[in-house]
Amino acid sequence: MVCAAAICYTLRPFHLSGAAAAGFGVLTAAAILAAELRLRWAALSGLLGGAFGAVLGIFAAVLVTLIISRTAEPEPTKSFLECGVLVAFAYLGLVLGSKKAGDLHLETIGERVVGRSAAAVPAAMAPEALKLLDTSVLIDGRIADICEAQFLDGVLIVPQFVLHELQLVADSGDALKRRRGRRGLDVLERIRKMPGVEVRVLENASSSPAGDVDHKLIELARQLGAKIVTNDFNLNKVATVQGLSVLNVNQLANALKPVVLPGEPMRVLILREGKEANQGVAYLDDGTMVVVDGAKRFVNKSVDITVTSVHQTTAGKMIFGRVDDRSEPPGTMARQAAAGAARNDTTERGSDRSPLDRGTRAVYPETDAD
Repeated sequence: MVCAAAICYTLRPFHLSGAAAAGFGVLTAAAILAAELRLRWAALSGLLGGAFGAVLGIFAAVLVTLIISRTAEPEPTKSFLECGVLVAFAYLGLVLGSKKAGDLHLETIGERVVGRSAAAVPAAMAPEALKLLDTSVLIDGRIADICEAQFLDGVLIVPQFVLHELQLVADSGDALKRRRGRRGLDVLERIRKMPGVEVRVLENASSSPAGDVDHKLIELARQLGAKIVTNDFNLNKVATVQGLSVLNVNQLANALKPVVLPGEPMRVLILREGKEANQGVAYLDDGTMVVVDGAKRFVNKSVDITVTSVHQTTAGKMIFGRVDDRSEPPGTMARQAAAGAARNDTTERGSDRSPLDRGTRAVYPETDAD
């Protein structure tokens, strides 16, 4: 307000005196501040709608003033009508545009425009899809097969602290842990040699030296906007709760298991006896357990079964079935029937003969006395 008063006092607009010019400057500054306070609380859609409406109103006022200038009215009347039309149309456009802007959903229009712009960007210019590999998924080893099948795109990132943990496991005094750690390193080397798969090792990936590997991995995923590839159930839950994207290989394996419906035929290899009487146990290629009723006698043999039910447990899916009646060869059934008939015939002949019957041969033969 002081600056506006000083400028008006110096320039003397409208041929005003010093005090009147300063007062005009103060009034002008007060009007500007009032407008600023009003616009501070206005929504962005209201501001955009008001500006657009005011521009349309001024454009319409210009067209009307062109018509008024062609009339034979006196000049003062024309000036009054032109100024009145300009102010009225601009005001109407400002108010109506700000009021009706909420019905247009400008935010949605902006999101659509941004989405189309992002879709128009070539794939080479799109941001990289980053994926962080956990220690558990490297030790598991199935991630290499997934990468080889080209089901993972983007860049695979291995933080330095994950490599350090793999090295500690590989140098462990326990033989089992040592084998697991070396397997993880071998899997990582196999992935790095695959064509079309980019693997990056991040040096000093975590800004916080303290904390376990899971905490560092979650923090790094949040910083990079990357997805975590893991087999760890607890890490999966914690990262999901914090709003991070997780790719769990175990969930992928469960999703790819074949769908079996009751009544479908299936051929399996019975590997061992079941817990219940006359049960056999088989396994599918993905490790799904199949419990078969009446398959105890088919251990180490392939047999046709009919699925009776499918149960989903915490450990995975279990399939229950029974031996198909057509799976037992007719020759085996004939041999079993013949063997049963022979046993019955032997039993009947044995029951007709006396225990002391020895046929025509004498039990105590006579000797020649001569």
